Amino acid sequence: MPLQFNSLLRQFDISPSDVILLRHQDKRAEPGRTPYELWRDNRPAFENYQSCQSFENKSRLSRASHWASFVGTPNGATMFVGLYIAKYKGVLQQDTSQPHRNEIDLAGSCDVYDLQVDDRFADLHGKVFIYWGDGARAWIQRAENQNKPIIELRPEFKEPDFPGFLNFVEPLSKVAAGLPKDWIAVLKEARGVYLLTCPKTKEQYVGSASGSEGFWHRWMDYVITGHGGNIALKSREHSDYQVSILEVAGSSSNTDDILKMESRWKVKLQSREMGLNKN
Repeated sequence: MPLQFNSLLRQFDISPSDVILLRHQDKRAEPGRTPYELWRDNRPAFENYQSCQSFENKSRLSRASHWASFVGTPNGATMFVGLYIAKYKGVLQQDTSQPHRNEIDLAGSCDVYDLQVDDRFADLHGKVFIYWGDGARAWIQRAENQNKPIIELRPEFKEPDFPGFLNFVEPLSKVAAGLPKDWIAVLKEARGVYLLTCPKTKEQYVGSASGSEGFWHRWMDYVITGHGGNIALKSREHSDYQVSILEVAGSSSNTDDILKMESRWKVKLQSREMGLNKN
């Protein structure tokens, strides 16, 4: 029988009836500010994010003395990030910037909770992965009713290694959800030619990244706008394009060199005749 999360709670004399499970994965988050990225990069911001909750959740959140918090990772896994001793404080007293997007929580618009990390679980943060099950929208669940199986227990929190430029193939939704930090650093340093593929129509678009912060910056244009300024993509229904890298430019390559590389790939793939390129 696989190890289950409630077994961990009982090891520290915590009754599952006193615990609620929270899985944070917010589609409203701005790029670089998903719950996963907030936890990874800015723990105080993550604490602020989860301490402010809507009124409709008060009955479920205030019933428990402990919150077991999880975040959805970029690849869809459910990772444990902390057990919190929770206490309801009251209604938000002043306008507060939202950690995950460029919006404001107005005074009186939500409930606030005091959350203190239970340090007994600190060694498990980022190392325990559970199977959340179907119904990911049910992001608040009672531990006593949902004894989640632990599917992986890692020796340390570690993001996967960058797969290499030729092996990089991801949907833009995963780019938006938060790639590993090392991956982002590599993609910011590299420029060259990339390929977008529409999963709906199977059409291709060849593009180039020649500006500052390389591939990463160019792809974030698509994440934010849906079209990256491209004429053909503007006239289409939004799609979760698959993105891959066709060729990486050398360090001495200038913008003209990269545009010539791009043009060669358009010819090779016939993306003007049978794809989404219009020039």
